Amino acid sequence: MLDGVWAQKSWMLFSKVSSPPQWELTSAIWHFGWGAEDMKATYQKQLDSGTKFFTPLTDISDIGVNKGATGLFYYAYVEGPDHALIELNTAGHHRFGHLHMFSEDPVSAGEWYMKYFGAIRRGTAPPSREPRFYRDVPIGPSMSLTMDNVNMIIYPIAYSRKAYPEHWKNQKEMSSTKGHVVDHVGFSVDNLAESLEKLRKDGVKVTDEIKSAAGGKIKYAFIEGPDKIRIELVEGQAVKE
Repeated sequence: MLDGVWAQKSWMLFSKVSSPPQWELTSAIWHFGWGAEDMKATYQKQLDSGTKFFTPLTDISDIGVNKGATGLFYYAYVEGPDHALIELNTAGHHRFGHLHMFSEDPVSAGEWYMKYFGAIRRGTAPPSREPRFYRDVPIGPSMSLTMDNVNMIIYPIAYSRKAYPEHWKNQKEMSSTKGHVVDHVGFSVDNLAESLEKLRKDGVKVTDEIKSAAGGKIKYAFIEGPDKIRIELVEGQAVKE
């Protein structure tokens, strides 16, 4: 954290429709997820209401911490408006629960969010940079962080290249999130001008200078984070828990 500049930290996820819509498969923002206490029932309810799924109900009870567990773990990807990916997954709640991201270097990206936004890493063992695979798809190295009550999961971009090769046919580098249906994520800061100055000194790119809205009551700016992710900083809008 930067000398308490990030004392007010808040999650704000913004959607912006791009034209033409782009899938969130080659940028740092992959999808955002909601929990479901009864995943099978939730999935069926969505099917009955006409929801279109990018990935159908899938059992991944044998992955990571779920391996060997007595309970089942399911997920499915909803195809939202303008190709937004929304995950539904087994959880003890039915709220917004996680943001799943991609990175060329997940460990360094996770450490960046820890340094500048006070994200807390999940787990006590040192982060591993060793490749890990699940069903022949790279899922590591990875980082899992918490920010307020939201889990930030960062997978290697190699996952996307392996799982979605058709989206990489004419592309070698990761895309900026700007212009994608999920254009950016946002954090609240106590003093926007001071925060931007500290970030600049560390070499962080400020892409949009301070602007105001609502008659000057709201001040905001944009920076570029790891893997060309677009991040909005808003002054003093968080509600501390």
